[in-house]
Amino acid sequence: MQFKRSVAFLALFSAGIACGAYLFGQSIPRPLLASSACGAHCYTSQEVAGLLASAAILRAPFLVPGVEMESDICLAIRHPKPDAHTHYVLFPKHDTRNIATLTAADTPYVMGCFALVRALVERDHLRNYRVLTNGPGLQDVAILHFHLIAY
Repeated sequence: MQFKRSVAFLALFSAGIACGAYLFGQSIPRPLLASSACGAHCYTSQEVAGLLASAAILRAPFLVPGVEMESDICLAIRHPKPDAHTHYVLFPKHDTRNIATLTAADTPYVMGCFALVRALVERDHLRNYRVLTNGPGLQDVAILHFHLIAY
């Protein structure tokens, strides 16, 4: 009986490790989880939200609520708490924290989001709009994203 429990535990543990590796394998490294005395190495709520958003966008975009438009490299959703009549949030399907951490590898994903902005502008016949991104101190979710806001 004890042997069967041990085997079941090891199988579940291994499945958890494999699922975690699959879900977070394409995410950028973030600080390790640590004890209550971790100081600057603790996850902030924004980093946890960014890590979860990254995993969902990269591995399970069908689970993301409110998807308005999607391409192979970008995902656009309606903002859950819009600042204007039209407010979309666009996420590159590549894990990047913010605009200051962009690399050459991110270029197709950023350009893909701007192509999706264009498609949304054309589809919704928007004229008075702006596209913006926030730096790390203003992000609610620590993942690069763009806001398309129209009044």
